Amino acid sequence: MSILSLVGLLLSFIGFFICLSAHEAAHAYVADKLGDPTAKYLGRMTLNPLAHIDIIGTVIVPVFLIISGLPAFGWAKPVLIDIRNFRNPRLGNFLTALAGPLANLIFALILVIIIKIIPAASFLILLVRINIILAIFNLIPIPPLDGSKVWNLILPWESYLTLERIGPFILIAFLALSNYGGGAIFILADHISNFLLNVI
Repeated sequence: MSILSLVGLLLSFIGFFICLSAHEAAHAYVADKLGDPTAKYLGRMTLNPLAHIDIIGTVIVPVFLIISGLPAFGWAKPVLIDIRNFRNPRLGNFLTALAGPLANLIFALILVIIIKIIPAASFLILLVRINIILAIFNLIPIPPLDGSKVWNLILPWESYLTLERIGPFILIAFLALSNYGGGAIFILADHISNFLLNVI
């Protein structure tokens, strides 16, 4: 691997950590505002990447996929919440989950505005793309992704718990069928990123 490729990989990881931290901190922040301080007490309501890194999901899996030539994806340590602390547990669970992807979209829009002022900021363009990828990926309504919490509003509780148990297997199958690791997600993210960067 060339020095240029290594630098690109390093920048991608730094960008990934930054965007992932915004995503996870948003979960913790909204949960706290809705009445559950669990994540706050565990130190997750912070933009410090070290508080959110999962060695396997944030480092090992993405590196393995990149080395294998596959689209990279990963995950952070889950933000723990206790839905019993919410006034409306189902709605609180959904809103807390939605906060992560929404934070990434807002972050991307702020970056686009900055890029209009500093057009040569290539690292910021990378951050826009990573934010969009994280938002789209996490909005997929398959457990354990954030988008799956919508089923908590619709399904009976027992059905929702069953879906939560089998969800990871469905997600693995989805990613395997989506052009080896969710390539379709990356294509969609590129289209949205290009639209934001070129139109707004």
